[in-house]
Amino acid sequence: MASTSVSRVVPASPQQVWNLIGGFDALPDWLPYIPESTALEGGRVRRLTNPDGDVIIERLVAFNEAERHYSYAILEAPFPVNGYVSTIRVHAVPGRDDIAEVQWSGRFNPDGTTEQEVIDLFTGIYADGLDALHKTLAA
Repeated sequence: MASTSVSRVVPASPQQVWNLIGGFDALPDWLPYIPESTALEGGRVRRLTNPDGDVIIERLVAFNEAERHYSYAILEAPFPVNGYVSTIRVHAVPGRDDIAEVQWSGRFNPDGTTEQEVIDLFTGIYADGLDALHKTLAA
């Protein structure tokens, strides 16, 4: 099983960041790659559409409001992986209440490609996503 993790310090308090990203259906609020999200099954599943019209279906597998993190599994996507589970987490930065650290990590099995190719793919997706989050919060 392959894995990757990307972290970024963003210019908002942990609670402000969580208020923006903590909803499982909130990706369009901060992630340009996902302009559309539809909540299904009472909010436990999200159907995402990217700008190319590709559909990604993900299931919420863990959620912790107090610790500000959630995990999800991909059920259907155009990515060359299986067994994908990812976590997005907001951390406080000791001694600072005006910034937060956001960590986006995932583990997955390559499917028809190399481990390094899927690590590079998701490292890029997470980094681009956290850059977009930083830009949204800095605006």
